[in-house]
This record gives sequence, structure tokens and C-alpha cells, in this order.
Amino acid sequence: MEMLTSFPFLLTIFWRPLRQFFIPVFLNCWLAKQLLENLFNDLHRVMQKPHSALQQRLMILVATILCLIFTCMCGVEHLERADSKEDHFDLFEAMYFTVVTFSTVGYGDLKVEIWPSRLFIMIMIGVALKQVPLQLEGLAYITIMRKKQGGTYSRHRAQTEKHVVVCTTTMQYDLFTDFLNEFYAHQHLQDYFVVLLSPCELDNNMTALMQVPMWAQRVIYIQGSALKDQDLIRCRMDDAEACFILSPRNVMDRSEAAYTSNVGQRIRNKIDQQTILRTWAVKDFAPRVPLYVQILKPENRFHVAFADHVVCEDEFKYALLANNCLCPATSTFVTLLIHTSRGQEGADSHSLWQRLYGKCSGNEVYHIILRDSRFFGEFEGKSFTYASFHAHKKYGVSLCGIRKVEEGAHIQLNPGPRHIMRESDTCFYMNITKEENSVILKHSNEEREREKTAVEIAKTVINYTPEDEKVEQSKLETAIAGVGTVALELHHFAGGGKTPTASAAGTPVPSPECRQKYMPPLGREAAEFGTHDNAGLTLDTAAASSASGVDRNHLMPPAGDDGLQGQRDGGDGQGADDAPPMPRGREGRRASIMPVLEMMSSDPEDEQLKDEKLLHAQKQVDIEGEEDVLLWDEEDPATLLIWDEEDQWIKGNPPIIPYIGYMPAPCHLLSKPKDICCLELDKKCDHCKWTHAAEYNWPNNNIIVAAESAALGMVNFIVPLRQHWRPKHTLKPIIILLEEKPGTAFLECIRPFPMVYYMMGTVENLDDLLRAGILQADTVVIVDKESSKLAEEDYMADANQIVAVQTLFKLFPHVNIITELTHPSNMRFMQFRAKDSYAQKMAEKQKIETSKGSNIAYMFRLPFSAGNVFSASMLDTLLYQSFVKDYMIGAMRLLLGIDQAPGSGYLCELRITAEDMWIRTYGRLYQKLCSTTHEIPIGVFRTQSQPDNKSEVGMSRNDSSYCMLSVTIEEDDSSSLGATEERKEIAGIVRQKMKRLDLPEEEYDSEVSDKRNKISYVLINPAFDMKLEMDDVIFIIRPAGGPKTPSPMPPRRKFSSRRRRPSADPPRGEPRAEPQGSNATADARL
Repeated sequence: MEMLTSFPFLLTIFWRPLRQFFIPVFLNCWLAKQLLENLFNDLHRVMQKPHSALQQRLMILVATILCLIFTCMCGVEHLERADSKEDHFDLFEAMYFTVVTFSTVGYGDLKVEIWPSRLFIMIMIGVALKQVPLQLEGLAYITIMRKKQGGTYSRHRAQTEKHVVVCTTTMQYDLFTDFLNEFYAHQHLQDYFVVLLSPCELDNNMTALMQVPMWAQRVIYIQGSALKDQDLIRCRMDDAEACFILSPRNVMDRSEAAYTSNVGQRIRNKIDQQTILRTWAVKDFAPRVPLYVQILKPENRFHVAFADHVVCEDEFKYALLANNCLCPATSTFVTLLIHTSRGQEGADSHSLWQRLYGKCSGNEVYHIILRDSRFFGEFEGKSFTYASFHAHKKYGVSLCGIRKVEEGAHIQLNPGPRHIMRESDTCFYMNITKEENSVILKHSNEEREREKTAVEIAKTVINYTPEDEKVEQSKLETAIAGVGTVALELHHFAGGGKTPTASAAGTPVPSPECRQKYMPPLGREAAEFGTHDNAGLTLDTAAASSASGVDRNHLMPPAGDDGLQGQRDGGDGQGADDAPPMPRGREGRRASIMPVLEMMSSDPEDEQLKDEKLLHAQKQVDIEGEEDVLLWDEEDPATLLIWDEEDQWIKGNPPIIPYIGYMPAPCHLLSKPKDICCLELDKKCDHCKWTHAAEYNWPNNNIIVAAESAALGMVNFIVPLRQHWRPKHTLKPIIILLEEKPGTAFLECIRPFPMVYYMMGTVENLDDLLRAGILQADTVVIVDKESSKLAEEDYMADANQIVAVQTLFKLFPHVNIITELTHPSNMRFMQFRAKDSYAQKMAEKQKIETSKGSNIAYMFRLPFSAGNVFSASMLDTLLYQSFVKDYMIGAMRLLLGIDQAPGSGYLCELRITAEDMWIRTYGRLYQKLCSTTHEIPIGVFRTQSQPDNKSEVGMSRNDSSYCMLSVTIEEDDSSSLGATEERKEIAGIVRQKMKRLDLPEEEYDSEVSDKRNKISYVLINPAFDMKLEMDDVIFIIRPAGGPKTPSPMPPRRKFSSRRRRPSADPPRGEPRAEPQGSNATADARL
């Protein structure tokens, strides 16, 4: 190129005729292109700043195309001068001709006429066909490599827009989808960008996800490592709003399969080590960025204790499984609570339970400062229980905890009535939407007048006089505040077949002048009685005030109850055949509920309003205080002990801390820990001669935990079952069924706990299950196996657990099985029945909810709603929600008993019995608990028949599926399983095994439990006027230092005698009562 453009100039200096020769100076553009490349390289070298290879290639491509166009344009213009025609090409026409020719359009309006021009055009086209593809190939290669490795998040965008960084080892579609759905479920996070940093390439599923328009503009993928500062710079980590470090729990290195023992624990340790290094690297590079870390094993948690938020999977997993054994479906309750939902799931269903269950699933935990709240601002200076009850009654929100403004203050769940609400307190409450998004409707003038009338009636009921205003102001305001319950009571004066003035107890009928008409205020509680005529409600104030021996705070008995009582006594009452007996107070009156006090008296001897009618649970507390509790001696089961506080067990913190960072909780312990040799259930030693669970003759049904290997995190399973506030006679033996020999550290940790054993075996082996006492068990917990994740197909990781559960489901139908799965999508196979058409309808329901964009479409699967299935991946949203609600992790740890805080309550359960049906509604129960034991109900676990098909499809009888649905239970093969040959064959095999193991064959019950045809579900923060049903289990938060936990009376076989049994072999002929599942383990009943 230099010879063509520069050498001719030198010749013209010496030979003048050559000065007329044309020199193609325009070819110097190619030299300029090369100089430009060198200039940029030198510039980047001098600036000590790396440049983008893609930008360099793009610059070279553009320069090449411009040089081609310029060269062709100048060459054509010069050569066309030799044409004899006068209209030669000018530079613009030459450029137009060149562009049209290179673009292969060829309009034909301009053309070259002489052969040199044509030859030059052909040469230039050949050069372009060679140079342009080479440049495009290099550009495409760099683009592909850049796409694989991800780009760079620009500094300008990082400073002008908000973004978070997600670090993980492997790109799992389900994990990342859950993160995106939960993260962007919050409205104010819609403008955030997500930068995904991972050393792995995108697979096909992730590539397709990144191309979805919803995520394509929000998610930036960068291939790199969090341990490299260069990759952290590409992510703009120092400008990020937060960094999420996630652990890939569902991936296992197949090279570890060569190890024969503790494969799962070794893999989990390896994953935690990688997570710890990533956390340290990010903290070192960007110390001000908030860290949200997910760790697997609790013993590794202290390495990342400096992180702002840490979720330890094993801690939460075992605590949830333990609470599931006590309070059924706790895992479902927590899962729904930590998932963001609109509460619209099931809204279009014909089934009442689906609509109610779906609506209540929308409840979440929110927070607000008291002085800024319209829900709770009016309760400043009142007690916590007073504020909780009246906020739920008035607004439908459940106030469950507070946090003081003091430095270092912790969340307190139900601090009790001694806590007085302050304007600076942060209130934590459950509701479908947060207060800021709620609309509060004001009452009309007519409704205000009704409420004013109700206040006046309340004053009359408590015999209020103006002289008492200063002295009794607190009690008066408390009674007036409880006027909603008064309105509920007043309704019954118009019910039944008798007039409001009739009295079954012989109460004198007052004159008409003494009667006052009252219309109950409109509100949530009025909906319960919306079908009645409210115009005739009458309050008999004279009878209420003149009856001898009747507390003025008690109301007249409902007229309908009188009719029911008359029928029980042989009268002519109608419609009470199926109704439970209604308890009566003195003078035949139904006992009322005392109002919730605004604040507790500082003087314990101060006279307080008290309920005349005790609940069933309160009766049990009295019984437990009067009678000794019997337990079998653990060293010698042939000896029956009379239990008192000075016997073998003590209360205190576990003497051995299982791992650093563990927060010990008071629980029941042995005064002298067992020897390690005595911990193995089926092995004889010098201290114990028993070889299977039946020989121990425990007073309660046992709990079996099946796991692959022992983990120190299992202490979080044992402690909730041995908490100090649980009555001793309700504690259940725990048998840990392990496939691998436990280590000494684990055995030392479980030694101090009473009735805790381990045994080598698997759930696939029937002999192991029988020796572990599955016939005496009411709950079997199956923990996910780490080695199962070595399956070639990811979703086959749960195959072992699913088949094992199905076997247990067939062999032992009475046992309540709780299973942990790797993938939540596999829950549809749990307790699978091919001919269960109702389960098939639930599968269709899941598809519908998925198409609507629900994040928890699996919530209608029957095993999940009943709390029989759980997956650790459901806890991931807890970490994601903590970005918006920084208190969620701490609140859930307190709720599950993982942590303890001064003044904070704990989760318990109450069961509604037939004797307690007089309470009628959830709102009345709320008031009863707040006014007596100061407990806060937060949800209900309900079980009903599966399903009421005729009523469910009554609205669609013409539908083709009506006949199928109406015979769901009749067509199910499991409904008549006990009479089939398969059932007989199963019973024969099990009894043969029992005979060989020297177990009493009569203890095996081959009948199918009726709970197979039951539907169980959880209602979070139900409506105030929701009617309670028998056997409802209430989730309650009991205040710290509350009353002794009530419990049901033991079954007949467990406490058959109150005398010490002589030393002899324990009786084995008496069959055990049929285990009633985890629902029967409720330690606190009404």
C-alpha cells in the first residue's frame, strides 16, 4: 500500500512527465484504519485499563466497511472520467452507486459504462466478500463467548438504578424461579435489577428463562466466581443493595459416591465450606453491602454469624418437623405464612373449604409503629392482650408480637397482659394486606347509634352508676369494649321456639317496661346471624340483675339452648339430635365470657372479673394439680413409678452444647444421663435387656424419625418435644432410625434427654420398623436422604422416600406419616391412590392456579394441606422475604422454639372438644383465651370428611363430572381395603413377621383408618365470626411464664392403675388403643 501511494510521489520529483499520472491516494484509508487500531491499543495500555474485546471487534468491523465503501466510491468516480460521455459520476453518485451495489439491491438507475470500471467493481466485491465475513465471524465468536460468560453491569447503571446480586454454585431452575417470583412479588421492588453471579454456564432451562420478557430486562447473568475481585467488579458489588448467597442443596458431586459412609454429611459440609468462602470474599470486597446467607448445617453457622441475615436449613427443618408431631400441619402454616400470596387462590372454587383455605393463605406478617397505625393507635396505654383481641374484632388483624424501641430489643411474641402498649412500639400483625394498603370504612350515622345503644346496654348489664365512674372506670371501659360479645349473646334471645321472656330456670318474667330492644351493630360478628330476624332482639335486664347468685357480667341463656336442653331432658325441643350438649351455668344459664381487661392489676389479690364456666383444658389443669402422674421406670419398665418433682427427671438446659451458636432452652432432662450403651434400642446391655420397643411398655405412643445419618441439627427436633412447659406424662418416646452408625458427639448430645433412643435400620425393612415400635407409633417422620440426590434424573431424588411412604401407607394405615422431599413437585405421589378422583380434581386445581401465576399452586394438594409433606426449599422464601421484612427470620425462630427471647411467648396448640362447643365462634374463643390465660390464637387446623361431594357439586348437577364426584369415596379402592384379599395378605405377612420377632400379633390392626377419607387444612387468622368445629386444633402463642399447659387425659391402657406395679414382666396381652395420628398429640386442649 505504501508502494502504491507514496513511491510515485518520489518519482515525480525527478521525472516531471509523471506528474500527470493519477496516484490512488484514497487507498491511504487502509493505512489510517491500521493506525487507528494501534492507537486504541496504545491508549488502553497507557491508561492501564482493560478494554472490551467486543468493542474492539465492532470498531474494526465498522472501519473495514467504511474503507471498502470509500475505496470503491473514489475508484469508480476516477475511472468513469475516461468515458466519452459528458455526464460523469460525481462523488455523491459514486457513493450512491457503491452502497446500492454492495447491498445487492441494484436499482439500475446508475451504471458504469467502461470495462475498467466494471473490472474494478468486481475486484472490490471480491475483497468485501472476503473481509466482511472474517470480521463478522470474529465478532460472532466474541459475542457467543460473552453471552456464555455474561456481560458486565455498567457503573453508570449501578449508580443510577438499584440492583441486588445473587451468588450460587449451580444454576437451578426451580431455585432461581422461586427467588424471582418472591422477590418481585413486592410492589416497591419492581424497579430493582437482579445480577446473577455463578461459575456455571446456563443450561437450556435457564437460557429459556432468561429470554422470558418478564425477566429479560430485569436479570443480568454474569459467569464468574465470588472469590475473584474482577468478577465482583463486573457485578458492581460495592454498589449493590444486597447480596444473596444461596446453597445448592439439590446437587451432589458424584465423585463422592465412592465413599461408603456419611456421604450426605460430607457433601453438605463441602457446600457449606463454599458458601462460607463466598461470604468472606464478598464481606472483604464490599463490607457495607447487606449479606443474606443460606447455610445447611448449624455447626457451620457461626462462621457467617457476621452476616445480616442467615437461614440455617437444618435448624428450621428439624424444628418444623418436631412441631408437626405436636401441632399438626405446622409446616403448612409456616410455609403459607412466609410465601407472598394475594389470597385469591381457590376464590372461584365451588368447594367452601378451598375458598376459605385459599383466602386465609394470603395472610402474612407485617409491621407498623403504633403511633402511625390506625389499627393499633387507639390502644396506646392498654395491655397487649386487650389490643390484640379488639384489633382482631374490629379490623380482622391478629396482633401477635411487639418490639420495643430500646437499643438491642428483640421481638416478643405475645408479651402478655403486663406489657402496656407504647406509641414507639413496633407492632407485628397478621393480615392479608398491610395497613398502608388497607381501606378503613367509617360507620354510618345509623350504625353509630346502634353502637351507642350497645354501650348503654353494657352499662346496664354491669349495673353501672355515675358514682362509680372514678372508682370503676377501668372495669367499665373494659366491659364496654367487650360489647361485641354482648351483641353475640343478645342474638339468642330471638332464637329457638320460645319467646325472649321465657325462662327454663324459673326466672321471673319482667314487665314490658323493664325490657329494652336492641339491634346488634353491623360488623363481622353479625354475619354469623345474618339469616335471623334481628328486629325482635330483647335484653331481659331485670332478670339479669334480679336473679339471686348470678354475676351481673353473665348474660341470659339463649332461648334456643333452652329448647335443646328440654329435648335432652325428654321435652319437645326440635333439631338437637346432632348438637353437642351445651354446658349450663348456675340457675340454668350458659356461662358467658368475661371481657378482656385493659391492663392487669398490680396487686395479685385485687378482685378481678372471673369466668364462672371453666373450659375443658382448665379442668385438666386442676386434675393434674391434684393427682400424681404415673410413668414407667425407664431403667426397669416392669416398675410403675408415681411421679413427682423430686424423681428422676429435672428441668434445665441441656448440659452439652451440640454446636457453636446453639441457644439452649429449658427442657425435661434426666438427672443422670443414660449410658451410651443404653441408647441403642434393640441392643441388650448390662443395664437393659429389651430388644424391641414393645418390651419397653412406654406409657405413650412413640415417634419414629427415619434418617440416613445422624446430624447435630437433630437436637432441634428433640428439644421441642421435651420443652419444660409440657406435662411429663404427655412426653412421647423418640426413636431415631439410622442407616449409618451415629458418631460419639451426637450420642453425647442425646444422652440427657428422657425416652430418646436410636436404632440401626431403614424404613424399607419391615423387621426394623416392627422393632422400632411402629405398631405403638402415632407419627413417623422420614427425613430426606442426601445420597438419593445421586440419581441420574434430578426429580428422581425422592423416589426412595416416596415408595417407602407408600409401603407404610399400605401396611400401617393408622400411622401419621410426615415426609421431607427434595422437590415439592413430587408431593403429588405421596399416599398415592390411583382411583382417588378427588385427588385428581386437586391436581387439576393446581394446574389452574399455576396458570393464574400463583407462587404456591401446590397448596391444594391434600398431603401438603394436611401437613404430611414438607420440603426444605419451601424455606427459601424466608430468606428472600427478609430483604423487605428484616424481622421475619427472628420471628420464625421464636415461633418454632429455635431461639428464646426474654418476655417472648411460644407456640402451642389447643383442641376443641365436645365440652367446649359452647364457645361457638373463633372470636369468642379469642376473647376467652385473652381474658383468662392471655393466649393469642393465630390459626386453626381443621379436619373434615372428604368431601361432602353432594353439597360440593350441588351447584353443577348437570355437569358431566357430577356422577364421578358424588361417588368419590365409594369408588376408592382404599375404602374397602380391609375386606379385600390384598388387605388379608398384608395382614398375614405382618403377623408372620411379628410372630418371628416375638411380638403380640393382636396389636396389629389391619383395618383402614377413617382419616384416609378426611381433608385437613390450615386457616391462618380466620374471621372473627367463623364457627368452630369439634376437633379443631387452634394454633396459639402462649405468653412466657403462662399457666401450666393443659393436656388431655391419657388413654385407658396407659394409666390403668394408681398403685405401684410389682416387679414383673409388664402386661402384654392388653392391646394398645388405636393411635390417633399427630392430631391426637395435642398437649393443650380446651
